[in-house]
Amino acid sequence: MGAELEPREELLGLVRSLTEQIRVDRELGKPLSHLSRENPGGAAPSVFEPALSAEASGGETSALEAVREAMADCRRCPLGALCHNLVFGEGNPRAELLFVGEAPGADEDAQGRPFVGRAGQLLTKIIVAMGLKREEVYICNILKCRPPGNRNPLPDEITACEPFLIRQIEAIRPRVICALGSFAAHTLLKSEAPITALRGRFHAYQGIPLMPTYHPAYLLRNAGAKKQVWEDVQAIMKRLHEGE
Repeated sequence: MGAELEPREELLGLVRSLTEQIRVDRELGKPLSHLSRENPGGAAPSVFEPALSAEASGGETSALEAVREAMADCRRCPLGALCHNLVFGEGNPRAELLFVGEAPGADEDAQGRPFVGRAGQLLTKIIVAMGLKREEVYICNILKCRPPGNRNPLPDEITACEPFLIRQIEAIRPRVICALGSFAAHTLLKSEAPITALRGRFHAYQGIPLMPTYHPAYLLRNAGAKKQVWEDVQAIMKRLHEGE
């Protein structure tokens, strides 16, 4: 019986996510062209299509600001009333590399900035080791508000917040995405495969190469996994340097 319910629950989750995305689109004044546009080739339309005009005019920063403004005093899930600060994300609005984590922790909640605690300090070291500066990349999370006690994000919380993440990616249009940890990888790839099976190779997210790897917080508890993360970021560096 449980196995029979899984596809239904997955479908309901997708419907909730789409419904929330439509609501966000309306708040941002985005046309629903990704739902109504003719598609004679049969390929799945990209969620990035509505933002092409903004990007063409160099409006990446303003596009991100519009998404941030749409999240002001967000109450789409209970976390908005519990957190101290919304942690939207930070970095280069035209970054070639986007890091997506799970959710803010206590330090992030206090400062309103992503990845500033111990795990964030390790992520900064990884970025520097890649030959980049933190301000050259963009860093954000699936959830923009801290779950109490740093517990795992709940499905309804992810459903409520994911449309804003989609709009962030749409505004930035990075060349490569690095999903930090299971929740980021599962949310973006719509896969329940363990991170051990997903990491180490590129996947496609709306035509963008996506590399899942271990979350820096996991590395703080399991130093032996640093070698694998370094292999993953080396693959990212190679992909970024292609065509230069």
